[in-house]
Amino acid sequence: QVQLVESGGGLVQAGGSLRLSCAASGGTFSSYAMGWFRQAPGKEREFVAGISWTGGSTYYAESVKGRFTISRDNAKNTVYLQMNRLKPEDTAIYYCAADRHLGRVGAMYEYWGQGTQVIVSS
Repeated sequence: QVQLVESGGGLVQAGGSLRLSCAASGGTFSSYAMGWFRQAPGKEREFVAGISWTGGSTYYAESVKGRFTISRDNAKNTVYLQMNRLKPEDTAIYYCAADRHLGRVGAMYEYWGQGTQVIVSS
């Protein structure tokens, strides 16, 4: 059983930056692909970024490509999401997720964190 705890959310002005962290425990972190997803009010949950077990492969949604960077530190059991040039439409609850397989579909991820709120003001 893997537990995931996100942190780093908050209120930021458009154009600003935030770095989200997701700390994992209870499993072999380096065995899991990790993903970041987000859900805005009234919208479906959507894929944001994913990273493979070693960090050698990363994937991004088109809407965040070039602005967000996913990374991981297997020694610290932590995955990060660096978010730059934030836009009001990035406002959402951000969730990290873990699974043995890397993908863009939320339903395939076995473990989820509780989420962290990001609000981008215009």
